[in-house]
Amino acid sequence: MGLTIENLIDMSLTLSEPAIIIRTERGSVIAGTRITLYDVMDYVTESYPPKFIRAMLGLTDEQVTAALFYIETHRAEVETEYQFILKEAEELQQYYEEENRERVTRIAAKPPKSGKEVIRAKLEAEKAKFIASQT
Repeated sequence: MGLTIENLIDMSLTLSEPAIIIRTERGSVIAGTRITLYDVMDYVTESYPPKFIRAMLGLTDEQVTAALFYIETHRAEVETEYQFILKEAEELQQYYEEENRERVTRIAAKPPKSGKEVIRAKLEAEKAKFIASQT
């Protein structure tokens, strides 16, 4: 039987650990892992199936079930926290891009290291092929 949102309530009744989702300084996490509910939300918002989430995050069926059940039963709270995390990540990204803009420009302007011409040519050819395939 595959995991679906529809059968989460039934499956949640069989969870053996009483506290699979715990609150830490990093937010709500799956106990025994470093995976936050916000990591799971990245997949939930893109409508990935539970089996895919399990594989991508290296979780057990029980952990995925607990995370999805918690998200569904605390949807408003989790969604509010998730939006805050996304906004914070975007602000950090902008900050680091601004702080490092000059450095990135300087590095990009440097000539390539000698002995790397062949690999650079291959990368440029692949890049051109990719760009051509996008149009």
